Parts: sequence; structure tokens; C-alpha cells
Amino acid sequence: MTSDVLAPLDLAFWNIESAQHPMHLGALGVFAAHSPTAGVHAADLLAARAAAVPGLRMRIRDVWRPLAFAPTFPTAFGGAVREPTQDFDPLDHVRLHAPTTDFHTVAGTLMERPLQRDRPPWEAHVLPGEDGTSFAVLFKFHHALADGLRALTLAAAVLDPTDMPAPRPRPDPPPRGLLPDVRRLPGLLRGVLSDVGRALDIGASVARSTLEVRPCPALASRSSGTRRTAGVVLDLDEVHIVRKAVGGTVNDVLIAIVAGALRRWLDERGDGSEGVAPRALIPVSNRRPRTAHPQGNRLSGYLIRLPVDEPDPLGRLGAVRTAMDRNKDAGPNRGAGAVALLADHVPPLGHRLGGPLVSQAARLWFDILVTSVPLPGLGLRLGGHALTEVYPFAPLAGGQSLAVAVSTYRGRVHYGLVADAEAVPDLDRFAEAVSAEVETLLDACAP
Repeated sequence: MTSDVLAPLDLAFWNIESAQHPMHLGALGVFAAHSPTAGVHAADLLAARAAAVPGLRMRIRDVWRPLAFAPTFPTAFGGAVREPTQDFDPLDHVRLHAPTTDFHTVAGTLMERPLQRDRPPWEAHVLPGEDGTSFAVLFKFHHALADGLRALTLAAAVLDPTDMPAPRPRPDPPPRGLLPDVRRLPGLLRGVLSDVGRALDIGASVARSTLEVRPCPALASRSSGTRRTAGVVLDLDEVHIVRKAVGGTVNDVLIAIVAGALRRWLDERGDGSEGVAPRALIPVSNRRPRTAHPQGNRLSGYLIRLPVDEPDPLGRLGAVRTAMDRNKDAGPNRGAGAVALLADHVPPLGHRLGGPLVSQAARLWFDILVTSVPLPGLGLRLGGHALTEVYPFAPLAGGQSLAVAVSTYRGRVHYGLVADAEAVPDLDRFAEAVSAEVETLLDACAP
């Protein structure tokens, strides 16, 4: 496996990381255990299989000079490369922990620890259940190594073999010299001008989105570096009942559930929901799973205001649907939510020097992340033990206290919640509010 230069967005994720805000994705999978030793067997399997997965041997190395193997990247100065490590030891990445009665308590502690940057940035933590009937595995992947789709591909490679189709690798581009073909200059010039125009449009949208902002104190916090996680499981059929009664998409309903849960949670903790409309960033993938290049983040996003101050649950859903339709009409390459695309217009040294500032600017741009992580519809297993629950975890941005990730797996919707443990000691109450909001929507849709 050869080395490759980190794409601009990957490089941004690599450089905005700090000890208080590690930039890794997580997924907590819970498996049904056939025996008390199932967790030990699972750890052995993961270590043995990891050694045979090339993508798990890749580390990220900072570089300070142009690279001989990347002549088309003369601006690689100050960037980073993804390259195979020669002394890879899977036991550095797969850890077996003591039995526990609470997978989420352990997962929260593990999510707050940054991955080691001098070796392949991923880990798999096996958590045996104290009762012997289940065990969990917490996967952690640095966002510069993998986005949600790539992380799924790497995790599936160490689970039991399935019929899940692997993404088709993109063919290598034809070799190019340092100077472009003069016949292509008009087209290149038009492309550059279009990119500049789009960048200016996105920048202006970001600036407008920060004006007249009323922050939600419960969603903003001074980082403590601590983490707490929680999970909620919903019946997908109930989500479809709401969708069919009101219209829109499943994703609209799932976002509206977050808005309603925030309203309920804010009122219960005494912060008040009146006049509160936090800005939610909804990431959007810019690539197709079957044809995407396996490396590199290709993300844009939609920015919407969650109608937390709307008392009517169907009114909240209608407002979310309208906001999402407006974003879709504009496309993922326009508006403030597409700010991730600006990474392509920043030289590598700019990412290196500006990373700490960018990480602190997230709270000026959005208040909460609500993201969806794709999962296959077929059943996954590890050592013959069926995966019964899976909770995705998103990185927590600087100055923010809560992030929400959602996955649908075998007829059930799993909400993975990550919070700053000191700012949100009552994360379980927010999880309960998510479940209660579904019941509220079902009642509102009843004949």
C-alpha cells in the first residue's frame, strides 16, 4: 500500500485536534454473547484480523517539504501524508477491558482520550458484560483517517465475513506534469473562477449566519476535556408512521425528534426553550458509497435552525421539513453549511497554522451537530455473536457541549449522544427526552 497526500479536509481534521477536543469518530456496538468468554474471544479475533487489513496499518505523518511521489501537489509544504507503518502491532490498538455493567460509562471515558498520533490512529476496545450475556466493542477512528463510510468499511473488515459489497476503488488518475496542457487552460480558468465565486458565496453565508445569533447556554460550554455518552433505541416503524402521516423524509423526522427533545430537556432543567432556535449542522456526504475513493473525507453540510421554541410537535416537524427542503433546493455546495468545502481553498501550511483558531470558531458557526452514519441492512457478527445495538458517536466541536449521531440498523434507529461530562451531567435525561418526543409525535399523528 503506497503513501498518499492528505486531502485538504482530512488535513483540517488532523490539525484542529486538541487534547480537549479529539477528532475521532466512535461507534459502540453491543453483541449478544453465547458464553462468559465471548469478549476475550472477540478481542483475539479483532487483533488477528486487524493485521491483515491494509487500511488499519496506515499512519499519518506531518511533512514540511514537497514530496517526490506527489508532483501534482507542489503546495504540500506543511501538509501530511497517509502511509503504511512497518512496525504495526495490532495489540497496540485492540484492548480488552475488565467486565462492566454499564457500557456507556466506560465508553465516555474512552472517547475523551485522544488517539496516539505517532501510529495508525484507530482503536478497538472490547468491553465484556459482567453478566456474561453480552459484550461491547468501542471502535475509534480519527476523522483524518476515515469518514463515516470509510470507518464502516474498516470496521466491517474485522467483523465476521458478510456479503456486504465493498466500495470500488477509484482508478488512479493519469500522470500529469507540473504544467497543464495549454489546450485545457480555458476550462481550467473557468473552473478556478467558479470555485472562487462559490467560496465567496459560502464565506458570505457563514458571515450572515453568525449575525444576530442568540446562543443557547446549555449547548455552549467551556471545554473540560471530559466526555459522557448515552444511547437511545427507537422503532423504525414508528418513525415511518409519523413520516407517512405528515410527509417529508425519515431524516426530517429524526431531526425533528432532536428539536423536540431539546425543548423538553431545556424546560426540565430550567433553562427555558422560549425564543431558542439553535443552529444545527447536518453533514452531507459528497460521494457515492459504491464508487467512492476509499480515502479522504468528501463532506459538505446543511445549516438549519432547530425550532425548539415551537410548542406544537407537528409544527416543529413542518419547520424542519421546510428548512431541509430549502437546503436541498440550494444544494450541498451552497450556503453556510457548506463551509467544509472552503478547506480546498486553504494551502496546507494554512491548515497547520490556523487549525487551533478554526477549532474554536465552530461555536460561532453552529450550536449542535446532528449527523447520520450509514449502516448495512444485513446482520453483522463477531465470532458468531450477533450485533444487536450500535451507537455512533461524533466528535465534539470546540465550545460545544452536545453532539448527536444517528444510525438505522435492522429496523431500529440508534441515537448516539456525546456530551461534555461537566457541562451536561444530565445526558441521560436528554436521552429520555428523545424517547418521549417519539411518543409525542405518535400521539399527534393519531386519528
